[in-house]
Order: sequence, then C-alpha cells, then structure tokens
Amino acid sequence: MSIALLWILVGVVLILSELMLTSVVAVFLGIGAIVTGLLVHWGLIDEMSIQFAVFGTVSLVTLLLARGRIKQWFTGYTADHDETKPNFQRDIGARVTVVKEFKHGAGRVLLNGVQWDAFSEDELNVGDTAWVIANEGIQLTVQKKRMPVQTKEGNS
Repeated sequence: MSIALLWILVGVVLILSELMLTSVVAVFLGIGAIVTGLLVHWGLIDEMSIQFAVFGTVSLVTLLLARGRIKQWFTGYTADHDETKPNFQRDIGARVTVVKEFKHGAGRVLLNGVQWDAFSEDELNVGDTAWVIANEGIQLTVQKKRMPVQTKEGNS
C-alpha cells in the first residue's frame, strides 16, 4: 500500500468518524489527510516532514475558515433555539390541589395529575388550592396566594 493511499484512507475514516462524533473537527483532519494523500500521489511532495506540515496546515486552515458553517449541517435542531420555557419554569404560577396536609412546611400537592412533594410557609390542608412559586426539580414550593401575572416586560 502506498503512502498516498494510506493518507487518503485515513482521511476517509476521519470524515466518516464525524458521523459518530459531534465536535466537527475530525472532518477537517480528514480533509487535510486527503489533500496530503493527493499531493503525494501526484508527486508534488515526498518528504514525510513536508507531508505532516501540509496535513497540519490544511487541517488548521479549513478548521478555522469553515467550522462554523459546516457545524450547522451536523447539529440539526437544538433546544437552545426554542423560545418556550423549560418544563420546570412552565409550572411556576400553576394551580395545584393539596392532597396531603402541610406539617412543618412540607406536604404533597397534585399538579397535572401527578403528586409532588411540596414546601410552603402557609398553612395548607387537604383540598386547598395553592400556587406554584418555584420548582426545584422534584419538589415544588407553593403558596396560598396567587402570584401576579407577569408580562414580557415584567409589569403586572
């Protein structure tokens, strides 16, 4: 196997490995390897040190010039572009029903058909209505008084 073919095969493997990775770096190393392999095949470079220099230079230049544009092809849709609130923020302001009396500030509430552990500074009894003021993952903080509705500008 010639050194030119080896460079080209390494380049193809690197580009294909990008299908498994999402860093969008291996594709540029693959381009550098393929360009180096072609230059060796055409007899434009011979020495191993020049081959590695070409490989490094082409990989770095293509990485710096095109990574941002090409990365968009590989990433697809991400939640970062979603304008809606995350699930835990959607619950804030929601009405809940108390299903277990609050003792020492702790009880249980029903939100969207699911029972949650909850905390409150208010006295709450079974059947009372409360409002979610915070969501700490698996526990809610609720209060008896409804929070004012916030507009986008933060005015009530």
